[in-house]
Amino acid sequence: MNALRALFARELSLAFGRGGGPLLACGFYAAIAVMMPLAEGPDPVRLSAVAVGAAFATLALASLISLERLFERDYEDGALDLLTLGGLGLALVAAVKCLAQWLATGLPLAIVAPLVAISLGAPPVAAPLIGLASLLAGLGFSFIGGVGAALALGTRRGGVLISVIVLPLFTPLIVFGAGAIEAFQSGLEAGPPLALLAAYTLFACALTPFAMAAACRNALS
Repeated sequence: MNALRALFARELSLAFGRGGGPLLACGFYAAIAVMMPLAEGPDPVRLSAVAVGAAFATLALASLISLERLFERDYEDGALDLLTLGGLGLALVAAVKCLAQWLATGLPLAIVAPLVAISLGAPPVAAPLIGLASLLAGLGFSFIGGVGAALALGTRRGGVLISVIVLPLFTPLIVFGAGAIEAFQSGLEAGPPLALLAAYTLFACALTPFAMAAACRNALS
């Protein structure tokens, strides 16, 4: 238990410093929100029609920013070899890394997400649901993105490879998250798409650590 606590504290500290931490991701997210009216036009009706979808798609892109260094730093300095030989198991180590990544970037992005969506035209009354959906989606982004980060270990331009691997897998999270908000705005039940979002996220959290562990072992062999 002490080893797990120490690992979590280490990973959380690295996550806040890795790739600029939450400031870079939140800054990127806010920049996209500022640029969206320039691309779509200033018409509030047109902006509100794409506000939720744009907010979730941008959330996925912002989550990619610091994924490249999720395993790369430990791979380069040999710490990943020590973690592999440790008693916690590489799958648990991978899960802790992704959880720390989510707390350092996904949680701040989920706090910013309602502000971004509302600034683009989403109704303020939907802010709590947007925040909840962003929290669930962000957790899924971290764990699924971890698979891409592990598969890209030791390759050049790993960030591009990660994007190619994980963006198709991010699509259900974007669809279910935006679908829940759209249903709420239309007066429909937001529960079913939100339940699908939670199920997809829990499925990712349960299975992806084993895929990450296998990819890391392959990179180390």
